[in-house]
Amino acid sequence: MTRLPAVDGIITPEQVVRTAESIAAIQEDDGGVPWPEGHVDAWNHVECLMALTVAGLRAQARRGYAWLAAHQRPDGSWPMKVTGGRPVELGGESNHAAYVAVGVWHELLVTGDERFAREMWPIVVRALDYVVELQTPRGEIVWERDAHGRPAPYALLTGCSSIHQALRCGVLLAERLGDPQPDWELAADRLGHVLLDHPEAFADKSRFSMDWYYPVLGGAVRGPRAAQRLDLEWDTFVVAGLGVRCVADQPWVTGAESCELVMTLDAAGRRDRALAVFADMQHLRHADGSYWTGWQFADERHFPHERSGYTAAAVILAADALARATPGSGVFRDAGARQAGAVDGCGCERARA
Repeated sequence: MTRLPAVDGIITPEQVVRTAESIAAIQEDDGGVPWPEGHVDAWNHVECLMALTVAGLRAQARRGYAWLAAHQRPDGSWPMKVTGGRPVELGGESNHAAYVAVGVWHELLVTGDERFAREMWPIVVRALDYVVELQTPRGEIVWERDAHGRPAPYALLTGCSSIHQALRCGVLLAERLGDPQPDWELAADRLGHVLLDHPEAFADKSRFSMDWYYPVLGGAVRGPRAAQRLDLEWDTFVVAGLGVRCVADQPWVTGAESCELVMTLDAAGRRDRALAVFADMQHLRHADGSYWTGWQFADERHFPHERSGYTAAAVILAADALARATPGSGVFRDAGARQAGAVDGCGCERARA
């Protein structure tokens, strides 16, 4: 069995399992992992499945992948929101569709189960083909195709950064399964260029912390430019002792954004800062192992008054990234890897022989 994550002085293996069990406790009978509001979307659902796998709750994770198989539409997308097993918002988001590739690649890295990866492969192919069809001539990928099949008129920086990672994971998975997809690699290269050098390609959502760190987390920006980017807005978004703001203009830190920044800092080689942010956000932990979504520090209250599966999932994935516990712990560090041979079986970068 894969070693469970632990980060000295911050979270124990037993606490990681309890947090995963809090995700399993909200999983629906059909395998969906909902938001507190009751709907399921494919992106947050996949993140929860990755966390379940890390913590050893493999049966629950596989039920979640069955949900993805059941709800994927013929064009490769998923409904924006599914409630009680029924689509309630019919548009298909590009980053939602893309993230299944990250989940399946991560599942293969952690479990080594190639048979399952092959079962999921047609789902990944349809999903990433849907995504690539939404790429513009410049290289950005628009954020959705609406319920009438019309592409959106603009792209989102955070969503495209996540798609960049997903395309890289899809290429790695394709190579592992012997079914290369050069169109995905080309799409990732074009998207990475736009993310790195063409900020005008994206709608302005700069008040959100995700637009600050996601180009690094998704692998498009690394090295000195990643360091410069992280330093530039550090004081805008990071609240010492509490975590990371969701938006710059509100006194509100959120657990998911805090843990995503932890993984970003880890990927950028800033371990000390990553550990500090991870320790700071633990005030959101509930006694049952779940995590509050956020803390409004001006009013000193949890806001919204909910505990969310996606926040718990981000905690587990951040713990794994810091602990290097499972073979999938490098899935964010390696998000910028351009070739299958640049990543070893543990998801860690190495030079091509």
